[in-house]
Order: sequence, then structure tokens, then C-alpha cells
Amino acid sequence: MKEPLLLLPGMMCDARLYGPQIEAFSHDRAILTAPQNDHDTVAQLAQDILANAPPSFALAGLSMGGIVAMEVYRQAPKRVTRLALLDTNPKAEVKAVAKNREPQIAKVRAGQLRAVMRDEMKPNYLTDGPRMGQILDLCMAMADALGPEVFVNQSRALQSRPDQQDTLRQVNVPTLILCGEDDALCPIHRHALMHELIPGSTFKIVQNAGHLPTLEQPDITNEALAQWLNQ
Repeated sequence: MKEPLLLLPGMMCDARLYGPQIEAFSHDRAILTAPQNDHDTVAQLAQDILANAPPSFALAGLSMGGIVAMEVYRQAPKRVTRLALLDTNPKAEVKAVAKNREPQIAKVRAGQLRAVMRDEMKPNYLTDGPRMGQILDLCMAMADALGPEVFVNQSRALQSRPDQQDTLRQVNVPTLILCGEDDALCPIHRHALMHELIPGSTFKIVQNAGHLPTLEQPDITNEALAQWLNQ
């Protein structure tokens, strides 16, 4: 059996974010997903994941999942056999974005989670395509399942997240950097930076995809992940 693959979902997402990947890769390796729900700092989230993860594993994270994946690697580099960072950002949150989270948190605490997700977050996630409505519906279902307390915890964790550029300079395992060509939240230049910081990394831009290429372009994403897993 090959090494386990640990998948870290993005903000207000669960294992369904990786449905096509779980289907593609679970025939010959264990696939694990880890919640990022119970703490409000990236460091604590990573500690929880490590406490429950196998002794060694391949690690992939998308968006917030990528942010936490970088911290997992920082805390326990010898346990990570390979690293995939998808549609994410290695930098600390800028003050303006951190400030903008406060009214979102207030609305969610007042019972408006669906409105915040529908109006302020999900429209920025996807590129236009025939499955956009279906994917947005899935995103709303995942957010509903997780609920307002998780939204607040994850927002706080993102607000205080550390800069991980020094961490990436130390990465010495096979690494894939992948992003959707139309990702407005984590644009291409952020991924080019990560590619530059990690010697020998592979950089893949997925056309006709926004922030969620695992769902928007699953076949192309799976092909890139398969090559990474076989490096």
C-alpha cells in the first residue's frame, strides 16, 4: 500500500471538496481528510491534525487547507513525504482583509451565514462554466453543514495566520503548486512566488478554473496530482 494522502479542505468546506480526488486515488492508498473546525489559530489547527495523522503522509491543501498544510510542514517536516499547495497564499493576511472579516463575523453571529456565503464569498470562488451552479450549491451545503461557529473560528485563524515564506524555503520533498487560471482570491502570482521559494517544485495552472479546480476541472487536477504522487 502506498503512503496515505491527507487532504485539508478550504474554508467552510469538507471532504466533498475533494470528492473527485477521493474517488480517483482511494483504490490504492488510504485517503484521509482533516477538519479545521475547533480552533481559531493556524498553529492549533496544525497541532490537532498532527496529533491524529499517520506517522508519515502525503499532504495536500486547498486555500485555507493550504495555509494549514504549510504550518503542518513547519511543525513536522519529517512526517510529510510530499506536499501539494492548491489555490492558496503563503503570506500573512493583510490588514485590510483582516478588518473586512469583522462585519462578516458579526453577520454570521446574527444568523446570516447563508447570506454571507452567498453574497460575499462564493461568487468570488468560481469561473463561469456549465457546472458553476451545481458547484455553488455544493459549497453552500458544505457551509450549512459546518455552521456559524466554524466560520468564526476559521475567520479568526486566517486573520492571525503567519507568513510561511521561510517555511517554503526549507521544503525538500516533491511539491506541486497548482491553481486555477481565473482564481481571484489567490491569484497566479502568489503561486509563482511559492514555486520560486521551493526548489524543484512543479507549477501547474489549470485553465477554465477559478478557486476550486478540484471540482471545476477534476480530470486535469487529478492528472497533476497523480504525477505528483508518483514523483
